[in-house]
Amino acid sequence: MAQAFPKKPASPPNAVTVAYTEKTPTVQSYLPEIFKGLGVSMSHFFRNTRDMLTGERPDPVTERLDDGITTIQYPEQKRPYPQRFRGVHRLTTRDDGSPRCVACLCCSTACPAQCIFIEAGEYPEGDKRRGYERFPVRFVIDELRCIFCGYCVEACPCDAIRMDTGIHPVPYDSRDQFIYAKSDLMGLAARDGSHETANPRHEPGDPTHPGIDREHGH
Repeated sequence: MAQAFPKKPASPPNAVTVAYTEKTPTVQSYLPEIFKGLGVSMSHFFRNTRDMLTGERPDPVTERLDDGITTIQYPEQKRPYPQRFRGVHRLTTRDDGSPRCVACLCCSTACPAQCIFIEAGEYPEGDKRRGYERFPVRFVIDELRCIFCGYCVEACPCDAIRMDTGIHPVPYDSRDQFIYAKSDLMGLAARDGSHETANPRHEPGDPTHPGIDREHGH
């Protein structure tokens, strides 16, 4: 049995009727619309050039892009990164310049990309930190494998690793250049130029230290 097609519903009452345009040779050539488009483009070009010469050009970095030139002259102009931008890693340091990292391997364990390699070492005999904490003999990050998830920063109990450099990975021509060693990571600074952490840790020997070390346990 043949099935009848559903009846097409009537047009809604608020529908706008589009007037039919007679397809004259002038309309079919598209020349009027082409000249209208060129007119809009040229008006933007001359207005942007005038604003640039008179110094009235809106800043595309900090101002809205409603009018004027909407392009950014990169790398001379850069959009400001948000505070939570995850840039290239850095290792924070203590006041004496030593790494704050205690080689607990929390960051490398939490890293889903397994791009962090740490070789731990013990402090020499006589050092108050011997037996209390270790230090990284080698601390290597493969920035090509990193997925910038920030888990390493979250997992670190000493605030020793951060991603607040404001630097995005730089293009290189060799894979070895993407391997950041400990000296490279300690050489990078935060956006304010500091190498220390914003959350100082109470060190053994400081008056504010709770006194829990190898000689004074829990």
